[in-house]
Amino acid sequence: MAQRLVSSAELVVGGKRHLGLAASLINGRQLSWPSPIGDALPEIAKYRGRPVTVLASGDPFHFGVGDLMMRSVPAEEMICLPQPSAFSLAASRLGWSLQHTSLVSVHGRALENIVRYLQPGARILVLTWDGETPAQLARMLVGRGMGQSEMIVCEALGGERESLRRTTAADFDLKGVAALNTIGLEIVASPSSTVLSLAPGLDDTLFENDGQLTKREVRAATISALSPRQGELLWDIGLGSGSIAIEWLLRHPSLRAIGFEADATRAGHATRNAAALGAPDLQIVQGRAPATFAGQPAPDVVFIGGGLSNPGLFEAAWEALKPGGRIVANGVSLATEARLIEYFGRHGGELVRLEVSRAGKAGSGTVFVWRPAAPIVQWRARKP
Repeated sequence: MAQRLVSSAELVVGGKRHLGLAASLINGRQLSWPSPIGDALPEIAKYRGRPVTVLASGDPFHFGVGDLMMRSVPAEEMICLPQPSAFSLAASRLGWSLQHTSLVSVHGRALENIVRYLQPGARILVLTWDGETPAQLARMLVGRGMGQSEMIVCEALGGERESLRRTTAADFDLKGVAALNTIGLEIVASPSSTVLSLAPGLDDTLFENDGQLTKREVRAATISALSPRQGELLWDIGLGSGSIAIEWLLRHPSLRAIGFEADATRAGHATRNAAALGAPDLQIVQGRAPATFAGQPAPDVVFIGGGLSNPGLFEAAWEALKPGGRIVANGVSLATEARLIEYFGRHGGELVRLEVSRAGKAGSGTVFVWRPAAPIVQWRARKP
């Protein structure tokens, strides 16, 4: 059936490699994927009602082109003939249960997306970008103190040149890795490895900052107040080091975040923190809010960590927030506290005071005392 669909199509779309493999069957027009790949959709739409065949590897609806096609072609107008995905093939060769394995694609995506999955003892299958990805991944693992992790580079799975090569990240020296490869990882971590907690409230030392950082205890309480739900978009206003937006993104792969930051240095900190902590998709808009809100998609949730003194900032953020959306604002100064009390009186919600004390030495002696941090006033509300 697959061959008949190719030979009868008036338009055949695919990568150059796929088009070359099917060349003897193609009778219609050929269209190689442009860059960006989405630019092909208008051309495909011109053939609606006529036979079009799209060539793809494996399962098009598992990190494949199927999702792209569904943006312009209704499911009832499409026939899909899936084959085993790269993940299925790799799992079958390694004897790994897919339900107990993390599946990660860095094909056309930032390599840092894998960071959140680097947990001790984890098994991960990684769909790579090209033959250079395994070496890049090995360097990342070594840099995070996970050099003893095993890497199984699975090349050309399902083809005549199929091979599996094993090494540790620290000893990686594989040459001539095929462009088509999937990596199996078994993570080995030591006490000194950089491992991200699965709970909100990451260690403060993980964030590059200039002192303007929401501390871990307040950050954990703030993420709880923001209450992330699948697929939601957060606006983090007064992004700073990016700690709130980053921890928001780490809660679920479907979450999105836009950070607004006027200071270029802090925006740089946030960019580097997002990459290092596995949230490279954090979108950062540099400039003074609320002017920078223009043209941005409406948020489901808003966090205001700074800038409440900017004229019109709160009003603009409240106006942009979707009906039923949530807003959380933290304040430390008396002036900001007064504003939050005003908003609480006007819009309702919940007003709480967060206080944290840490043990520290008294003078140069051995006596320890509690040293209180400045209290945080937090307002939470839902827009009608």
